[in-house]
Amino acid sequence: MAVPVVALVGRPNVGKSTIFNRIINERLSIVEDTPGVTRDRIYARASWLGREFRLIDTGGIDMSDEPLTVQIKNQAEIAIDEADVIVFIVNGQNSVTKEDEDVAKILYRTKKPVILAVNKADNPEQRQNIYDFYTLGFGDPNPVSGSQGTGLGDLLDEVVKAFPNEDNHEKDESIKFSFIGRPNVGKSSLVNAILKDDRVIVSNMEGTTRDAIDTKYYDETLEKEFTMIDTAGIRKRGKVYENTEKYSVLRALSAIDKSDVVCVVLNAEEGIREQDKRVAGYAHNAGKGVIIVVNKWDALKKDTHTMKDFENQIRVEFQYLSYAPILFTSAVKGQRLDKIPELVSRVFDNRHRRIQSAMLNDLLLRATSIAPTPVVNGKRLRIYYMTQVAIQPPTFVVFVNDNELLHFSYERFLINQLRDTFDFEGTPIKILPRKRK
Repeated sequence: MAVPVVALVGRPNVGKSTIFNRIINERLSIVEDTPGVTRDRIYARASWLGREFRLIDTGGIDMSDEPLTVQIKNQAEIAIDEADVIVFIVNGQNSVTKEDEDVAKILYRTKKPVILAVNKADNPEQRQNIYDFYTLGFGDPNPVSGSQGTGLGDLLDEVVKAFPNEDNHEKDESIKFSFIGRPNVGKSSLVNAILKDDRVIVSNMEGTTRDAIDTKYYDETLEKEFTMIDTAGIRKRGKVYENTEKYSVLRALSAIDKSDVVCVVLNAEEGIREQDKRVAGYAHNAGKGVIIVVNKWDALKKDTHTMKDFENQIRVEFQYLSYAPILFTSAVKGQRLDKIPELVSRVFDNRHRRIQSAMLNDLLLRATSIAPTPVVNGKRLRIYYMTQVAIQPPTFVVFVNDNELLHFSYERFLINQLRDTFDFEGTPIKILPRKRK
């Protein structure tokens, strides 16, 4: 199920960032703070009344080299593209301004729900002084105070009511995957090359909760249906968003949410950059299947050691992705592109793999004979049995005498034993200790 996206939109200095910070810090239970993104205060995952959603502060998308009117227009259009619900924020200490009207005109074009929030209504008198904003045409204004936190609960109640009803959508059994990576690594070329393959039968479908178009296709060789999730403006030619790093990260997070398997694309010509590692980390932390795709491989001068050396470099830089298969491709030359759907399918199956408890406990006996459980402060870790409790990703509970005794290093050893015994290529594995009563 896709996580709903809520965007805060409005002209500068209406308090978008104040409301954003107030919501994620005090009014909501934060489910996830993504490193490198929430530091910039633009994107956070949260929940309200038991409903999870992502919150975007469009004002955090810096377009400072553009005229102010263009910045406002671009930020509003990003919200229209990305959000399921738009919160239009105005300043209650002023009357309606021309910039407010400009934002409103852009938002009139969307069919998505728009909720009007009148910020800086810090006292009862100001909360009564909101009637001018009816002229914007978005129904009842909601008076709030970002600095004091008043009115935000009522506002968020309205936001949650406007979320799309996922129950109305038909269940989609296709394998969903996406290409993520920093700009200009060749994501668009890979998408186009795969879709031009003779064995691929393509049909476009509207995203269930977005205007972005995902691509569903049937692979005749594998006899399986795939959905390629739209990422970072690949299907939006002529738009400038891909050149805005924060926006491309935002798009990657949205695509990861919807994907079963994520293909992290690297540019062979440029090598590994810090942003590559950040983007890959999002997929790993989300528990998705991961494949590392090194694109533009044809552009390198190679000898017999080039591929092995590059693979070794990836393993050093992406140590947390030691389970991810690596594929060297060229979208231009068509090299190994047929391997991508095969790998995606295999990783998808591995992510859904279930192991019987009897087999797990046989593994546990062998593992503890190879490496006896550690002793901490004179107390030995005892592992009584192991069972699988979830898939997507495969998650195992080990029942122990004391949770604190299961050190990270021994947990990693058990994960390696699982990988050596069963095929979990491409998927993270979780082990959770539980004290036996």
